[in-house]
Order: sequence, then C-alpha cells, then structure tokens
Amino acid sequence: MTAQTWRELLPAWSLALLISAALVWAGWHWPIPLLEQAWAQANPGSAEALALALVLGLPAVMALLLVLRMRRHRDRGESIDCVHGER
Repeated sequence: MTAQTWRELLPAWSLALLISAALVWAGWHWPIPLLEQAWAQANPGSAEALALALVLGLPAVMALLLVLRMRRHRDRGESIDCVHGER
C-alpha cells in the first residue's frame, strides 16, 4: 500500500476504532441490557424502536453513504484494475 492509500484509509479506520472504543465504554457503564431497563419495561414500543434503529439504522446509513460515494465518482462497482484498463 502506498502512503497516499494509508492517508485515505486513516480517517475511516480511526472513526471505526473510536466507535468501537465508545461501544466498549458504554458496555461497561450500561450493564443492564436495553430491553430490561425500567423505562423500556414501561414503554416496550419505544425500546423496541430504539433497538431496531440501533441495529438496522447504522448499517443502513453506512450503505447509503457508500452508494452516494459510488454515484459521486460514477462507479458501477467494477474492480479498480478494470477501471484503469488493467487485466
């Protein structure tokens, strides 16, 4: 990998590491599972909606960002080698 590739990947990898660290920190400070907390027992619909948003929402946002980036660069999903005419 070239130095430029590393510089391009560094922000995404740093963000992923930061999110992972935040999730680990939250796990230590939030020992009771989401759906077993008192407020979730009182409002099960809200807790289920929040759980679904956390589980499905974040991957959906990531997929949307990838699709938008592909469209911005007029990428159709080809291999990088094929784009530059190499086989």
